[in-house]
Amino acid sequence: MVATQRAVSFRYVAGSPATGGIIVKPRPFRFGVLGESVRSAAELVDTARRAEIAGYATFLIRDHFIEEPFGHQLAPVAALATVAAATETLRVGSLVMCNDYRHPVLLAKEVATLDLLSGGRFELGLGAGFSRPEYEAAGLPYDPPGVRVDRFAEALHVFKGLLGAEPFTFSGRFYTVTDLDSFPDPVQRPHPPILVGAGGKRMLSIAARAADQVRAGHQLEDGQSARPHDLVVSPAAGGSHHPVRSISGDAYVASPDSGGRTMRET
Repeated sequence: MVATQRAVSFRYVAGSPATGGIIVKPRPFRFGVLGESVRSAAELVDTARRAEIAGYATFLIRDHFIEEPFGHQLAPVAALATVAAATETLRVGSLVMCNDYRHPVLLAKEVATLDLLSGGRFELGLGAGFSRPEYEAAGLPYDPPGVRVDRFAEALHVFKGLLGAEPFTFSGRFYTVTDLDSFPDPVQRPHPPILVGAGGKRMLSIAARAADQVRAGHQLEDGQSARPHDLVVSPAAGGSHHPVRSISGDAYVASPDSGGRTMRET
């Protein structure tokens, strides 16, 4: 794998002409490797080390357990822990974990542990779930989009609460947690960076309120198309603007030693 990282910046403008929009300060691009084709420990470690040498910022793993549409994947937590142990500076992350596959109490413990063991290099990508065939293959109820989004928003609140300094108690529509003092504490405070995988307007609004990064992807809410200014929460609507730091997307490149195979950058 041979690659060059370029310092590229962008300006994002959101809002209506009446408000003049909101201009987000230009930031450099980061490039990451999505290890969706690795199938063995040796290949995983080799790919990660080559990515680190080439100057990539992050190594990412999906969260799926059926072959279609991305091919079989290694489980993210164990794979990312292996990558972190085999590298020194490369950040590791999920792109993205499905909220419905893990209770937020379990997720918070796994995330904090991985962040601790990696020396503060973990980034959590989380989404509400989109693959009906995957849900059905696992015998999980595939609820309507609105229910999955509601559950995702509640889980995100629980997740953040569990990584706080005090024991956490919460009673909601989907989750109940009672005086739980989660261990260990993550290195990155108040929590590792959160990327929200979003497709519909509500998910983008959640990202604007609660995430550090957003990845535009599969649409969850029928009939609602996402627009850039959905990343801005209007104070008049009772919200406050959260500085989403980055928007991610994919690019496919073929490395000179790949024999024509493509490697996905994100």
